[in-house]
Amino acid sequence: MNSKLGSFLLITMSAMTLWAAQPEKVYFISPLDKATVTKTFKVKFAQQGLKVKPAGEDMKNKKSGHFHIIVDGSFIPEGTVVPADDKHIHYGKAQMKTELTLAPGPHTLTLQFADGAHISLGEKLSQTITINVR
Repeated sequence: MNSKLGSFLLITMSAMTLWAAQPEKVYFISPLDKATVTKTFKVKFAQQGLKVKPAGEDMKNKKSGHFHIIVDGSFIPEGTVVPADDKHIHYGKAQMKTELTLAPGPHTLTLQFADGAHISLGEKLSQTITINVR
């Protein structure tokens, strides 16, 4: 094997090992924790180590699913179906951004990842931030 090919393979294997070692997580890109936002604001979210797929797809895979935002509430316990109401907003079309309108004052936003059947993957795949709406 020539040295260029050997170096390429070593770099590729190192990158794959690094990627595989990163834990699964979900997080808000914006707004950031403790941000002040206007009444209507944009929200962007992301994931690491998970595949985002529409609801109803790959329903038994615990490494794929979709997002939910819980307004002024906490994470949904693992194994529990995420409710569908004004506080629990589903993004079952695999969306990774949205626009929210909230009343002025302090609020919490909890990003919750769930599988294709809307079953929560628990606290470990959630993030809660606090915002202030002016």
